[in-house]
Parts: sequence; C-alpha cells; structure tokens
Amino acid sequence: MGSPKDELLKPIWHAFTALDLDRSGKVSKSQLKVLSHNLCTLLNVPHDPVALEEHFRDDDEGPVSNQGYMPYLNRFILEKVQGNFDKIEFNKMCWTLCARKNLARNTLLLSDDDAFKVWVIFNFLSEDKYPLVIVPEEIEYLLKKLTEVMGLGWHQEQFEHYKISLDTSWEGLSAWELIELIGSGRFSKGMDRQTVSMAINEVFNELILDVLKQGYMWKKGHKRKNWTERWFVLKPSIISYYVSEDLKDKRGEIILDGNCTVEALPDKDGKKCLFLIKSLEKCFEISASDKKKRQEWIQAIQTTVNLLRLSSPPPHKEARQKRKELRQKLQAEQEELERQMKELQVANENKQKELETVRKSRGGRFLNGDRHTVQPEGNLQIWEKIKASATRGSCSSSFRRGDQTSADSNGIARSIQS
Repeated sequence: MGSPKDELLKPIWHAFTALDLDRSGKVSKSQLKVLSHNLCTLLNVPHDPVALEEHFRDDDEGPVSNQGYMPYLNRFILEKVQGNFDKIEFNKMCWTLCARKNLARNTLLLSDDDAFKVWVIFNFLSEDKYPLVIVPEEIEYLLKKLTEVMGLGWHQEQFEHYKISLDTSWEGLSAWELIELIGSGRFSKGMDRQTVSMAINEVFNELILDVLKQGYMWKKGHKRKNWTERWFVLKPSIISYYVSEDLKDKRGEIILDGNCTVEALPDKDGKKCLFLIKSLEKCFEISASDKKKRQEWIQAIQTTVNLLRLSSPPPHKEARQKRKELRQKLQAEQEELERQMKELQVANENKQKELETVRKSRGGRFLNGDRHTVQPEGNLQIWEKIKASATRGSCSSSFRRGDQTSADSNGIARSIQS
C-alpha cells in the first residue's frame, strides 16, 4: 500500500505540474517558495526559508526541475509531517492551483465541489507512478460504486464498448479525463445532478474520509438519562456523533480499540432495537430505527474492532492493495510470457537457418529425400509450456500488449509446425 508520503506526493505533483506553464519540466524558484510555504502551513510543518535558499543556491536564478525540488520536499517538508493536519484543506490548496488550468467547467454536469471530490478519489485510486493515470480496472471499480449508490444497474457491456472506443494503446485516464467522463453523464443517464452529487459524496466519504457507516440513531445521555437523536459517523478507530448530518455541531465521540465490545440489548424505557457499546471509559446505549439497522451497526462496529485488534487497514484500502498486487502479478506473468516467446522465436529462426544450410549442402535434397520435417524437441516443449500458460489466464485489460503477443505466438506456432 502506498505510504502516507506517497499519498501526499500525488496532489503536490498536480500542483507542481500546474506551475510549469510552458511544460518545460521546471518551475521558477519564486513560485516554489510560495508553494513550499503553503505546504508547510497546511501540513503543520515549521517553515525554514533559509533551507530553501541553501538548497537551490547552486541553481543560479533559473527554474527548478521536479527532480531538483524533490530532495528539498522530502527532507524539509514530507519527512516532518506528523499526520495532524486537515487532509481536505491540503487537497483543496493543490486543487486550486491545478484546476484553473485543467478543468473544463462549461462542459461538465458536476459542480466544482463534485469535481474536486472526483479528483481526490482519482489520486487515491491511481497508480504509484508518474504521470498519474487511473487504469481501466480502477475506473470500472469507481463507476460500479457510483452506479450502485445511485440505484442503477451496472452494464458491463457498455463499459467494454467504452474501452473499445478508445485508443488501443490506452492504459488509463488522467484526473481531468476521469472528471470529464463522470461529468458527461455517460454512465449515469437519467440521473439528475443532485443524485450524481449524492453518489460522489458517499463514495468520497468511504474512500477518502474512511467513513465506514453513518446514520441517525438515538443515544441515551450519561447524566440526564434522556434520549437524543444524533447523526453517528463510524470511522476506523472512532464513532463521532453530531446534531445533524451537516457535521457542523459535534456533540461527542466514542473511542474504539481492540478491547471494545458491542452487543444487542432487550427493549426498555419505551425504546426498541437497542444495543450497547462498551469502551474502556464508558458504556453507550444506542437505539436504532429498526432491527435491520441495529444488526448493520453491530456488525459494522464489530468488524472495525476486529480490524483494530489485527492492526489491519480499512476494507476499502485493503481491497485497493489487493487489486494492485493482482495487476502487478499479471504484468509479471505477461512479461515472462513475452520473454519466452522471444526465446522461442530466436530458437526457431536459428533452427530454420540450420535446416536451410543442410538443404543447400545436400544439393537441394533434404535429409536423404526424407520430406518429413524434423521438429526441434526443445522448441516444442517451450511452445507447449507457453500455450498452457496462455490458456490458464489472460492478463489485465490494461496491458494491451497481450493482443500482439497472441498474434506473434500464433505465427510462431504455424512456423514451427510447418
């Protein structure tokens, strides 16, 4: 999984690229000073302007490349980040720098806030290499989640047609292409802007804010023992409760750890669908709207506690890591298949040259008149191995090289068997 530093680098890369107005790969030192100062402020890192001057003193007055800025960024900013910063404000600063240059607002069905959230989701799902792209599997994953929230059925055939309509060398979309795709309404036809916005917000809450579950429930007070309706938000190590879902007035929180327990309670005090959350400090009596909601909350809290005991990441982050590992495995298999195909092709060409030499040396006669082709056993063994490997599974759709490899292998097979 990407480290916290890697997650910070992606928005900063967008900001640096936006400052590179002439696409030379370099940014003026004056702009980098402003960027560095803003980063330090938002990441709660002490700003040292002298260090910046010292770092770039050998660069004269010329602009600084991304490679030149990275050592300073790592040493004096990213390595000092403690995690006590506002993730949304940090992303908004980087977004402000790059959106004005890249976002085509007039053609979008999305608000600026929705486009910003899609951009942050892109950074979460994109590959850990630059320039940043989101591969087809992650695009499909995101579109499926959005259509599910909107109550739409997923049409796999429609997505396959979309991929076919793109360039055959396509490996993914940039952030701005992803925003344009979602904003075009291609996969949300019939849905109004409000519904699309709601879906984007819900997926953003899950993937970026780590919201595992949220909703209204009733909570029993510890002093007055009265029941009050609150908006509860479950995250990986905490349950916060607010006056309403706008999250403006926070009323308290329940700290979760591996020692917490949750259990259903019988109805009492005129309240039904009760359950109890036991933490080290307090016990919290909660009333859900119905038995189904109560069971969902109990299961969600218990799952969160189990993850804390195992020191495991939230489910969506663990799933992202597994998808990346699968892609890496498929790519390695594809590269190995291509390597074997090249070896086979070279061996076959060499064998053909040997046979041609034999033909010429025999004055046109081939192996004393025997027209049966001598098959190189080693080549056939390699071919059968490659053919079996190709049959077991195909590589990810993002690696289009497999199509060409298949074509090459068929040609080689015909050559060997000729």
